[in-house]
Amino acid sequence: MRLSRCLHYAIAMGLVTLSAWVQGEPLKIVHVMSYSSDWAWNQDQLRGFREGLGMTDAIIRVVELDAKHKDATQLKAAAKEAIDLIENWQPDLVYTNDDVAQAEVSVKFINSKIPFVYSGVNKEHRDYGFDKAGNVTGVLEREHFAGTLSLLREIKPVRNLRLAIVLDDDPTWVGVASRIRAELARRKDVEVVEWLQPKTFEEYKSRMLALQGKVDAVGLLGVFRFTKPGGGYADYEEVLHWTADNSGLMDFSFWDTRVERGTLLAVTVSGVEQGRLAGRMARRILVDKVSPASIPPEATAKGQPMISLARARKLGLPIKSSVLLNAQVLPRFAWGS
Repeated sequence: MRLSRCLHYAIAMGLVTLSAWVQGEPLKIVHVMSYSSDWAWNQDQLRGFREGLGMTDAIIRVVELDAKHKDATQLKAAAKEAIDLIENWQPDLVYTNDDVAQAEVSVKFINSKIPFVYSGVNKEHRDYGFDKAGNVTGVLEREHFAGTLSLLREIKPVRNLRLAIVLDDDPTWVGVASRIRAELARRKDVEVVEWLQPKTFEEYKSRMLALQGKVDAVGLLGVFRFTKPGGGYADYEEVLHWTADNSGLMDFSFWDTRVERGTLLAVTVSGVEQGRLAGRMARRILVDKVSPASIPPEATAKGQPMISLARARKLGLPIKSSVLLNAQVLPRFAWGS
């Protein structure tokens, strides 16, 4: 009787699943990252997922696709490693981050017996066929474009904002650009004068210099896949460092790692909040035995204003104390000056 009460309490409190308790084994989870594990965005999502899941003994095996540094052949090889692990290890759940992991891995398991939960996805749920999948749900990443424009105007009031937007060839940006265009169609106070998609780092430099004086601000979205002479991609910190040293334009993005590396401002999408919501979804699936298909995909609503004070000083922009008090302020660049 006492053992029965303990088991009932554990299940009621969500401390274990019945199957895991009976088998005496911790839950097995595969985590497929679109990018690399040393990137704070991935670390934050995984940390949030662990918090939302609330099962400290779960075994989580990570596969990094590292899509920002690998060519198509290398990416396919990394995806095969993830697929093989899932098929051979048969985890209780797969947690995937960002769009590349959906396109390369998750779509291979639509309507499989293994539940999938994602976060950081820019495309729509239906774009991957997940609306017809009984085993997939997750957290959509939706950038705070309107909030970021408001923050820009608080720093430098401009009645009609002229913008340029920088993208690389990562498919992530297709959905982002689509949503920005939809927002622009509803507004008369902002215009994207130019959409830039440079192929090389040298082309990026040339086009950024040509923009000076032609726009009020630049949106730095895709800055990871600009090739360098001799092969490979310029590291995004190198791209942002060069921008801070050579561009006199206000710039913005939607992620904290950009502001840390010299971009002026963002109303950020929180990786921790993305992961935390995904973890709660996974817990409902594993503990409460809720079908993934009955958990609708949703976006996190919480955004955090961030300002690089170092960049503002370099641009000669005074910022009101009322703006600084409501934002996370970074006094130095990541490279320390």
